[in-house]
Amino acid sequence: MAIENVSDTARWVAYYRARESQRPDALFHDPFAERLAGPRAQAIMQILPKNTAIANAIVIRTVVMDEIILDCINDRGVDLVINLAAGLDSRPWRMALPPSLHWVDVDLPGILNHKIEALASDRPVCHYEAVPADLTTPGVADALFTSLGADSQRALVITEGLLIYLKAEQVATLGRSLHGPRSFTWWLCDLASADLLKYIDRSHSKFLQNAPFQFGPAEGTAFFAPLGWQEAEYRSTVLEARQRGRPMPRDLLFRIISTFMSKKRVAELQRFSGIVLFKRSNS
Repeated sequence: MAIENVSDTARWVAYYRARESQRPDALFHDPFAERLAGPRAQAIMQILPKNTAIANAIVIRTVVMDEIILDCINDRGVDLVINLAAGLDSRPWRMALPPSLHWVDVDLPGILNHKIEALASDRPVCHYEAVPADLTTPGVADALFTSLGADSQRALVITEGLLIYLKAEQVATLGRSLHGPRSFTWWLCDLASADLLKYIDRSHSKFLQNAPFQFGPAEGTAFFAPLGWQEAEYRSTVLEARQRGRPMPRDLLFRIISTFMSKKRVAELQRFSGIVLFKRSNS
C-alpha cells in the first residue's frame, strides 16, 4: 500500500510543499519540507498516480492558510495557535511569527517525534510546544483544550488536512469540544464537498484504503453552525488556484461550461473544496 496510515499522508503533503518550494515562481518557501518528507515520501510518490489537482490543492491550501494565520495573529489579536494533527507542518520554523506567540502542535507521538528530531538543529521563531496526544481517547481532547484555553485570551485552532479523514460524528464531537473554552475564538480548516469525495473515490480510493477520505458534508459550512461555529471567511480552492497561477486541470473548460450554468450551480461548484475560517458563535 502507498499509504500505510494517516501519518503517511503528512509525508505526502510535505513532498508537495518541497516541490513547490523548488519552483522559481514558488508561492511559498518551506526549506524544511524535503527533510521532513524523507525517503518514505519518495517511496509513496512512486506508487501514487500523479494528480495535478491534488498537488495544486495542497499548495493552495498551504499559502492561503499562511495568509489567514498571519491575519489572525496580526489583526485579530490571536496569542495562541493550536495545530491539531499538526503532522509535518513547519510554520513555527518558517513563518514570520512574533516571538511571543504560543504555538502548540498536537499529534500522535510517532509523527511529532519524527518532526522534532528532523528539526533538532533549527530553532522555532516563536514559543513552540509539542504535545503528543491521541485525541480519540475519551476525555483527552476536553482536558487538553481546557488547559490550553486557560492560558489564552484569543486562540486560533487549525485542523489542516484532518477533518476529511474523520466521520461526521467525530467532526461534530470535535466541534463541540473546541467550543468549550471561551478563548477559542477562531477555527481554521480545509473543507471538502460531497462531490470532491466522489472524485477522490474514483481516482485514489485504492491507494487510501488505510486512510480513507470520509467527511464532505452536503450542507457545507452550515454543518458547523449547531456546534457553535459560524463561517467568517471562505476561500474557494478552485478560484484561489486560478488566481495564483496553479489552475486545476480543465479549469478553462470549466470556465466555458459555467457560462451556461445557473449562478447557483456555479457557486456550488466553486465550493468543491475550500479553506474556511470559522468564528465562535455566542450560542
